[in-house]
Amino acid sequence: MSDKVKILAFAGSARAQSFNKMLVNVAAKGAVEAGAEVTVIDLKDYPMPLLDQDLETNEGMPENAKKVKQLMIEHDGFLIACPEYNSSITPLLKNTIDWASRPTEKDEPMLKAYTGKITAIMSASPGGLGGLRGLVHVRSIFENINVIVLPNQRAIGSAYNAFDDQGNLKDEKQNNAVKALGGELANFIKKIKG
Repeated sequence: MSDKVKILAFAGSARAQSFNKMLVNVAAKGAVEAGAEVTVIDLKDYPMPLLDQDLETNEGMPENAKKVKQLMIEHDGFLIACPEYNSSITPLLKNTIDWASRPTEKDEPMLKAYTGKITAIMSASPGGLGGLRGLVHVRSIFENINVIVLPNQRAIGSAYNAFDDQGNLKDEKQNNAVKALGGELANFIKKIKG
């Protein structure tokens, strides 16, 4: 196993101008500054059908689901920015999590893409709570599939006015806090890897 900390970063949004895509990039900068190798992906580049066990039985796991799952396996942890839909997780993020939980090999260990991984979660929303209610569900899902979720998280409200033209948070304190979350994830993984 490499000593280099590898982190996969993505947002649970497909929207081109997604606040959460901008947010996860801020956190990724903090992880890079802490010495991690960060791979940022856009889930829009990995379209998948809704998880359907009949489809899976007849056609196997979709290629894009396999690709995302393999990326998860190859990384030590995840930085995930989670939009809030109706006080919960987005369908895109839930579907991605579900497909990556499925086995692709005979006798594959359960939850291979998740067991022992570390994640940091965050959200940005036009609303005043910044997507905080959705993070409760995201945390619960990941903790139940053997992922360690860092206690610290960030929720950025009034997101329509929170970012500058370069995708950084206008509020320097908030920007530094989100970068620090990325750094915290990188440093936690370093300690775990020993």
